[in-house]
Amino acid sequence: MDAAGRSGFPGTGSFWDSGRMPLPLTPDDVLATTRSVRRRLDFDRAVERGLLRESLELALQAPTGSLRQDWHFVITDDPDQCRAVGEVYKRVWNALATDDYLASAAAKEPDEVARASWLRMMESARHLADNFPRIPALLVPCITGRLDGAPAQLQALRWGSVIQATWSFMLAGRARGLGTCWTTVHLSAEEEVADILGIPYADQQQVALIPVAHTIGTDFRPGARKPFDDFVHWNGW
Repeated sequence: MDAAGRSGFPGTGSFWDSGRMPLPLTPDDVLATTRSVRRRLDFDRAVERGLLRESLELALQAPTGSLRQDWHFVITDDPDQCRAVGEVYKRVWNALATDDYLASAAAKEPDEVARASWLRMMESARHLADNFPRIPALLVPCITGRLDGAPAQLQALRWGSVIQATWSFMLAGRARGLGTCWTTVHLSAEEEVADILGIPYADQQQVALIPVAHTIGTDFRPGARKPFDDFVHWNGW
């Protein structure tokens, strides 16, 4: 660290240089309140390139299997590209999430409270799909080399690396007033998105499509989750 207590982290305009951290959040706050933001994305406000770069620089620090870092981020804030990708997402989502599908899926949930919660989430997802062409920025994490039919060990190594890096980006975005949401619906039309963004489809496998926007308000809270003891097993299963 230098005399001012800053690390020697490289990168022009990084938060290490500027000391910029807009939201007064502790690490626990960021971890507990980084939500899948759909209804509270500000579609009419551009996302500053500096905030995207800062979040990406932090994402590059995530653990990566065997130090290979064999993944890439494709990020766009070009309105035409965002609109074109958003139209693909909207079309695919609407084809999948029909009224019949929603009714059938909801009927399989016996718990009334859980069923109502799921339906609210799907309405939120519909809102995102309807407005996806208006997203001001998009992130597409990619894995170098397609994993179709690859052994489970290799898949775990590669998916585990890129997902950690992408989650770091989403956490960094939350700390900077940005909302994100992990989506994968577009993967059934992956090649279309590859063509729009110039991604070499044969060599780069898309992992997700992350909308990025300033949030409307920053007062996010921890989400409702099932009981702790349903998921945590001490000293064995």
